[in-house]
This record gives sequence, structure tokens and C-alpha cells, in this order.
Amino acid sequence: MGHVLVDVTTWNLEMTERAQLCPAPAPEGEAPVLVQARRPAPELGRFLYTAVGGNWYWTDRLGWTYQQWAERMAGTETWVAYLEGTPAGYFELDASVPGDVEIAYFGLLPAFVGRGLGGWLLTCAIERAWELGPERVWVHTCTLDGAAALRNYRARGMRICREETLPQELPPEPPGPWPGATAPGPRARPAGASDVGTAAQRE
Repeated sequence: MGHVLVDVTTWNLEMTERAQLCPAPAPEGEAPVLVQARRPAPELGRFLYTAVGGNWYWTDRLGWTYQQWAERMAGTETWVAYLEGTPAGYFELDASVPGDVEIAYFGLLPAFVGRGLGGWLLTCAIERAWELGPERVWVHTCTLDGAAALRNYRARGMRICREETLPQELPPEPPGPWPGATAPGPRARPAGASDVGTAAQRE
């Protein structure tokens, strides 16, 4: 299957003082429950990554080994939001760079998008990041992410500190949560894409 060439804009956003946070309330109805995954479990890490990112071209970690997942989860914090007993979303915090905490991954499973969870979960992520004692909390997002992502980060008080647009080759459709699956709900739709064929065709 051919690939498409897409101009992808990436934004880095940061918060340099805890007082800059504009918190969002928890959604109405049954309260979500936030739990830290204290024991590194590669199976859980990969499930969250593909379940949340399958519609958004999260592909960097799809080829990771069990050991790579174990090492990553041992060096970061993973927090999972549950609603009605079901995982609804998660965030991963990386404090490996002195003075910084990165919200490395953040998102909701497709079935929970549009239910008012995103602002609350991001508030939780930022609050927990500041508890780790950094000088800065930051995150990156791009035009392949959900349409509400950039809005949510800015609404919580994060400010754009870097913007870059680069061409990127992508499959015509995001990979889904597992091979052959097409998850319902919003998904990335590469805009202005041009067909560049497969690698073999280009050679």
C-alpha cells in the first residue's frame, strides 16, 4: 500500500509556573478514578499506547521489544483514568531531564472522547507533574493529533514555545488499535496529502 506525503506541524507547549494552570473540573456524572500504574507492566503500556494512539498515527513504539517497554515504564510514571471500571485514558510523565517534566503521552480511548474527560485528565497530569518539583512542565502535539488537543493544552495555561512544520510520509490510514482493526470515533485524516507510493515503488 502506498504512503502519502503530509506537512506535519508540531508545537511544543510549556508551563513555567504552577500558578499558570487553569484547571478544568471533573465531568458530570460518575466520577472518573485516576490510578498510578506502580508496577511496570509492558503489556499495559503497549495496550494504552495502541488503544489511545491507534487513530492518531502513534507508531514510534509499535516495534518495541518487551524489554524496551519494561525499561521505559520503569523510568516514567503512568497514570490511568478509569470510568465505570474501564480504562478511559492515560498520561505518561517523563522527568529524566533535570528541571523538566514532559507529558510524554496523553489521551483518551475513542469511546470516551467527547465526554468532558480531556480537560480534567490534563489538569491531573499537570498537577502531578508539578508535584515532581520541576522548573518547567511541557508537552508536544501536532496536526496528526485530535483537533481538541492543542485547544486543551492552551486552555489549561500552557504556552507555545516552539513550532515546526516538516514533511512526513504516512500510511493512508492510521494503524488502529491492532492490525486489521478500525476503531470507531475521531481519527487522523491527513490533509493536503500527495501519493508518494511505497518505498519499493520509489526505488
